Amino acid sequence: MTNSSIKDSLKFASIDIGSNAMRLLFCRVIEDKDSTKFIKESLFRMPLRLGHDAFTDGVISEENSMKLIDTVRAFQLMIKAYDPIAFRSCATAALRTALNGKKLVDEINAKVNVDLEIISGNEEARIIMANHIGDHLDPKKNYLYVDVGGGSTEISFISNRQKVSSKSFSIGSVRLLENQVTENDWADMEKWINKNMSKHKGQFKAIGSGGNINKIFSMSQLNRKSEIDISTIQSVLDKIEPLSIQNRIIQLGLRPDRADVILHAGKIYESIMRWSNSNKMIVPQSGLPDGIIHELYNSYKNKDIAIGNE
Repeated sequence: MTNSSIKDSLKFASIDIGSNAMRLLFCRVIEDKDSTKFIKESLFRMPLRLGHDAFTDGVISEENSMKLIDTVRAFQLMIKAYDPIAFRSCATAALRTALNGKKLVDEINAKVNVDLEIISGNEEARIIMANHIGDHLDPKKNYLYVDVGGGSTEISFISNRQKVSSKSFSIGSVRLLENQVTENDWADMEKWINKNMSKHKGQFKAIGSGGNINKIFSMSQLNRKSEIDISTIQSVLDKIEPLSIQNRIIQLGLRPDRADVILHAGKIYESIMRWSNSNKMIVPQSGLPDGIIHELYNSYKNKDIAIGNE
């Protein structure tokens, strides 16, 4: 990579306000002759469990509202310093669910220049799929893309490298922690998976995204390019389950806001893999913030956005 290619590279940023944490991603896009490389320069993560408020009380508390506003303001200052071509800010399940979600977003946008928007579950699934994961898949095989968040799970069926169907379900790691998922919720997800599987011949291989599956994968000590099978996922979860939250943090090095939800997330991945008869899962380490970056880059190339969209 030459100095000139770095100089001519393109910078983008994305904000993802989820149910368990907030993320700010800085990404540099370098266009070579034969390929386009997306280089993650920095990922900032702020643990803020908005889902606890949204899924149990129905509203975001005043305390967490102030923390949210302060964090968005800090993110905006870092974006200003990074000086990207464009950025986008999205909020997902927690603010979708909270009765005061829209009011809070309006307040943020009045105070901070980030143009924050609440996106639907289907829009979230579409953006996640913008990572172009399909470009690297075998066109002769079928895949099931699964993104598990704190408040929702997005599932997409991929056939011949194309998304053929997708749906968002109100089943997430924080919702499970707060006992906000019913048996009917699980039954609806299983029914939808079985219905879509019946439309395609052959087996499905799962693709998993989200912080919890990334952590499960790293704890399995597999090669980064490898796939993880369902038995290995279960082995990792079996290692975690007997430990107290404190010991999960001390002995396993889990973050406090992951230590109490990782088993719930693992249950979601395992259930979907069983229902789809997927024995193995690819873990590409990409999610909503990455998808936002890819969409911003595509819009820039299509001249849908101008330089300096701040």
